Amino acid sequence: MAKELAKAYNPQEFEDRIYDFWLKGNYFHAEVDKDKKPYTIVMPPPNITGQLHMGHALDETLQDILIRWKRMQGYSALWLPGTDHASIATEAKIVEAMRKEGVTKEDLGREKFLERAWDWKKVYGGRITDQLKKLGSSCDWERERFTMDEGCSKAGKEVFVRL
Repeated sequence: MAKELAKAYNPQEFEDRIYDFWLKGNYFHAEVDKDKKPYTIVMPPPNITGQLHMGHALDETLQDILIRWKRMQGYSALWLPGTDHASIATEAKIVEAMRKEGVTKEDLGREKFLERAWDWKKVYGGRITDQLKKLGSSCDWERERFTMDEGCSKAGKEVFVRL
């Protein structure tokens, strides 16, 4: 007896299961392969100021199309994901949240404020990564970066000083 198709598509029935299969199979991971031509996209990192918007969705979708196309053509294709600290905009968001609590940066001091900033990154950086995964983004998640990671931060300072 043939299985009847649902009248409406229900993504919860399929998408998470398929994406988990891809992740567990390590299908988005790229390795250096001297027999393949390399192709890399470094994700212009979305800011951790909140969540993705439609412009991000469009941008990530176009990048995903390109990286999958290159994989199918036999390239050693890496899509490097990451998020950006957007310090001024993120600081404004954190200060706004603190204002609602009746707390100021001066009340906390530098170290406690930085703790809040890293907590903010855990919440909103994580949310953005989850949203990218919900889009089906085929990034090499093992290589995910944040602009305040030690290596990225050091490289950013080096380039800024040289320029």
